[in-house]
Amino acid sequence: MSLLRNHNHQMNEYMKIWDQCLKLIKENVTEQQFKTWFAPIVFESYSPESKTLLLQVPSPYVYEYLEQYYVGLLSKVLLRCFDANVKLTYRIVTDKTHNISQDVEAEEPSSIEPPRVPMRGGNKTPTTLDAAVPQDLNPQLDPRHTFSNFIEGDSNKLPRTVGLSIAEHPGKSTFNPFFVYGPSGCGKTHLINAIGVRCKEMYPHKRVLYVSARLFQVQFTDAVRQNKTNDFINFYQTIDVLIVDDIQEWMTATKTLDTFFHIFNHLFRNGKQIILASDRPPVDLQGMKDRLLTRFSCGLIAELEKPNVQLCIDILNSKCRRDGLKIPNDVIQFIAQTANGSVRDLEGVINALMAYSVVYNCNIDIRLAERVIKRAVKTDNHPLTIDDILEKVCDHYNVSQQNVFSRSRKRDYVIVRQVSMYFAQKYTKMPASRIGKLIGNRDHSTVIHSCTTIEQRLKVDKAFAEEVRSIENSFKLKS
Repeated sequence: MSLLRNHNHQMNEYMKIWDQCLKLIKENVTEQQFKTWFAPIVFESYSPESKTLLLQVPSPYVYEYLEQYYVGLLSKVLLRCFDANVKLTYRIVTDKTHNISQDVEAEEPSSIEPPRVPMRGGNKTPTTLDAAVPQDLNPQLDPRHTFSNFIEGDSNKLPRTVGLSIAEHPGKSTFNPFFVYGPSGCGKTHLINAIGVRCKEMYPHKRVLYVSARLFQVQFTDAVRQNKTNDFINFYQTIDVLIVDDIQEWMTATKTLDTFFHIFNHLFRNGKQIILASDRPPVDLQGMKDRLLTRFSCGLIAELEKPNVQLCIDILNSKCRRDGLKIPNDVIQFIAQTANGSVRDLEGVINALMAYSVVYNCNIDIRLAERVIKRAVKTDNHPLTIDDILEKVCDHYNVSQQNVFSRSRKRDYVIVRQVSMYFAQKYTKMPASRIGKLIGNRDHSTVIHSCTTIEQRLKVDKAFAEEVRSIENSFKLKS
């Protein structure tokens, strides 16, 4: 009995320490952020022997959000209040009805933290922990995709001009919604990102959000499963500029389309800007109801065509200038005339040329370009598989697939898993749940978290971006 009392006394003391952590956190976030993400956390236990703190969170979504945006803040708070090197473990409630939970060890805090936002509310001076707090809304935009490097040509002059006008006057023109379509690699994602980036530059306080159709559908499915559909709809109805990519993926998703219909109507009625991208025009989106297609068509529909030879030359020259590359004019001309007109493939050819030149210590000439063109431009005849991706990523990091499939949280294995999931989502048509099952039997939320982590790191870590590009080139150089 005395041992039990002593144990209970210790847990009460550690719970008080966690209360101190919460107090410190509260001084470093807004009241709404604290109520939403930290107040629901329940202290479970602390082991002084293993220095492990176990906290219960109410859902996988809360866990993912904490790990994505607050890992730095949590790390600094725990360091101040508990022992050094404390290990944080989450107990995630996955099924409230049957009281099913899952324990997951927290990620190591990244040296790359989300950008700061001003503190809100009151004049009190918080105890500053020099830890980033999240933006009210992360726009999920790629800062590399801007109008300044979206080269204009005959194939994109109208969409580019209209896109720039929308960015400078969102929701105030007749171009709402703006529906842009075209084949893969023609620059749709670049253009709609550029609109969002320019809009945020001119109107920093506007709520701009870029989201892929696939991610929107996954979020909606999660909201239905957690009985939070109203919260999901309410969130999207607060957006000022909503940018949705690859909406052709919704053609058979009836419930997702019905929900988006209500979100669309609310935003449109309130003068909010809607931007949609697809690989085909609205008339070819078979399976979508007329009531939605007519709304897609009531603003402006603009086609992005594959670039002609001259635009390909301009794009290649622009890339060479940006990256400080020196490639002979005849090679640029040859690539522009020979490649299939995909902007993505054009850049892949240039990256492959540079890789060959460095590895084999040879000059970049027509002969090398011919060799690269045959290997670097990916075609539908040889689709990339999960096995291809795992093989290349594991080889690059010198890690076995058996280690990747294990439950180990070793940093080297985690990076390989995350990079593999990122490439799988980028190059295959598989849903996140299927990707997770094939890469270590993880769930779809792990895949989404991994892809988001890699995408954010690519934006700010040049060395890591070069490393990922090197792996990507190995896919394209595959015979």
